[in-house]
Amino acid sequence: MALPPGTTDEAFLREVDEEYRRDQAMQIFRRYGRLIIGAVVVALLAFAGWLYWQHHNQSQAGKQGEEYDAAMRLVEQNQADKALPALNKIATSSGEGYAVLARLAQGNLLLQKNDAKGAAAKFAEVANDAKVEQPYRDLALLRQTVAEYDSLKPQVVIDRLKGLANPNSPWLGTAGELVAAAYLKAGNRAEAGRLYGQIAQGGEKVPESIRQRAVQLAGVLGVDAIDQSKETKAK
Repeated sequence: MALPPGTTDEAFLREVDEEYRRDQAMQIFRRYGRLIIGAVVVALLAFAGWLYWQHHNQSQAGKQGEEYDAAMRLVEQNQADKALPALNKIATSSGEGYAVLARLAQGNLLLQKNDAKGAAAKFAEVANDAKVEQPYRDLALLRQTVAEYDSLKPQVVIDRLKGLANPNSPWLGTAGELVAAAYLKAGNRAEAGRLYGQIAQGGEKVPESIRQRAVQLAGVLGVDAIDQSKETKAK
């Protein structure tokens, strides 16, 4: 294995007497010369392979970034039919970063085309992929739930998103609204009101538009979220 940058034989051998070092080096080389040369060659080959791997990954990431940007320009130009195949190429590549973004973009496009089932399937791929970083999985789970919402039983929505609809979650606003609506559909007005109250007090992690809706809905359900929200801002 190659030594880390800044660590050299010279720095180590500086502490050893020059004559002793030379004699010892010669004896070691006579005895183990071929092994040492072989080890150095192997280490250099391994290091060269690592450098190539790094360069290849960076090149691929750059290429995928350009392809992703081109696909998103097609989306902006309302050319979804051309964008979807381009995104599919990126989504099926070996690079995890842009591949995940491409799958999420595919799901969004399918949802815009009213293909809720196809969109949910794309989002589910990301949400259930253990290799994907958690924030992307959480976002995909939310989008999947939005796509499937009308066909899901309230308890399924509650169970699926309850972990994201808590005061410490960055997804409190969006997930909270979905869960609170599910509580209402299930006839549980008390839990819905409590959750709307928490959303109203969510502070900066909840968009202002969602907080305002939550204040109104909490009030309808008998929760005084207006005063609580003011207290939170005052702190």
